[in-house]
Amino acid sequence: MIVNTNNLFSISEANQNFSRVVRSVDANGDIIILKNNKPAYIVSKYNEQTLTENDYVELVARRILSEHKHAFEELAK
Repeated sequence: MIVNTNNLFSISEANQNFSRVVRSVDANGDIIILKNNKPAYIVSKYNEQTLTENDYVELVARRILSEHKHAFEELAK
């Protein structure tokens, strides 16, 4: 996934200026909201969001890795 740095918002900024987030999605496509300086959420137009099979597999893999990070770190030792 290619990320445009103009489409990054902190969670605080998104909370305080949600209308700006929505305008950015309308103008530039998907935006990413950062939590603790890490990508946490993607905001996109509902009618444009289509996931390919590979996108879905990547999302599930990321979720599993984040939920079980400690276990994977132990296994890597």
